[in-house]
Formats: sequence, structure tokens, C-alpha cells
Amino acid sequence: MEDLLIVVWRTVFLYVLIIFVLRLMGKRELGELSVVDLVISVLMAEVAAFALDDPDSPLFMAIMPILVLLIIQITASFISLKSKKFRDVVEGGPAVIIRNGVIEEQTMRKQRYNIDNLLQQLREQQVASVRNVAYAFLEASGNLAVFEKDSDRPILPLISDGVVQKEHLSLIGKDMEWLMNELNAAGYSSPEQVFFCTLDKEGMHIQEKGSTG
Repeated sequence: MEDLLIVVWRTVFLYVLIIFVLRLMGKRELGELSVVDLVISVLMAEVAAFALDDPDSPLFMAIMPILVLLIIQITASFISLKSKKFRDVVEGGPAVIIRNGVIEEQTMRKQRYNIDNLLQQLREQQVASVRNVAYAFLEASGNLAVFEKDSDRPILPLISDGVVQKEHLSLIGKDMEWLMNELNAAGYSSPEQVFFCTLDKEGMHIQEKGSTG
């Protein structure tokens, strides 16, 4: 009976602790967990399971690893906020799966994403034909973002936190010379002055670093 009460107490305590830790980690949908978030969540579940399997083990031995994992996650999130390169390595970025009605076979192989997955996600978004698709991006979360030829241009950052996204420039058929001319015309001498820049149907949208709106 005593062991049962200990297990109940530990279950309630760890339940509250893990909810608190997950809240500190930030709000994300399940399908949008990064690799770091997923690994930390799995490890926390394993640590909690060990603590429940062995009622005689000190509860501190379960609390300490969970707190260490929280510190790791907060540190990784801070580095990710400051470094685009770190985000690309840890979380990855979107991959172009369809471009102007043509399926990018090599990209699909690289992403280990098969044609059945692609067609299923196209059907789920009521896309009648691959030929109708201007761009389809496989996001880091595994979701497929589809933009048909008669829809608005997808949001592609040309500059993100001062760093020029050359692959996105290439996607819209532009180059660095064009981008610098647009920045100069808007009063900016360097991409490092820009927090976010994109091109939409209304033209160039530029947000300066430090801008609060």
C-alpha cells in the first residue's frame, strides 16, 4: 500500500513538473516540434518512467535530469533565436518539392519523401492537379505548404535577421544586384540593417532591425 501511494504521489508531482517545464519551453503545435524539442520531450518521458518504475529511487534523481533538459532547451532556443545557421542545422528549412507544376525528384529523394506522401497531402488540400501548383514546400515540421498558380505568392524571406537568403532570391528569379538596388532605393545601404524583407504582390516589404511598428 505504501508503494502504491508513493507511485501516485510521484505521478502527480511529475505530471505537474513536466507541464510546468513544457510551458517554459514555449507554445508549439505537436506537428511543429523541432528536433531539439522532440528529443527533449522523449527524454523527459523516459526519465519520468524510470522514476515511476522504481519507487525506492530518490525523486531528486528524476527532477535533476528534467531541469537539465530544460536548461538545454532554453539554451538551444536562445542560440536558435540569434543564429540562422544554427536553426538551419538543427531544425532545417523548407524544401521545394514542386516548382511550376514539376515535381523535384532529387529533392524528394534527399528528403526521403515519396510520391504517395506527396499525393496524399495534395489531396488533403483539395489540389486537383500537380500542374496547377506554382510551388509546394515541404516544411521542417513535415507539413506540405501548397501555392497554386492563381494564388498569392508564398512568403519567402529574402533577408532574415540581416542575412540574405540567396536560395529564395533564386526561386523568384532575382539576384543580389536587384536586391541591393531595392534596398538602396528604400534607404538601406546594407542587408545587415534589415530584420525582415520579402516580396509580395504589393511590392517589397522591409522591416528595419529594432523596429517596433
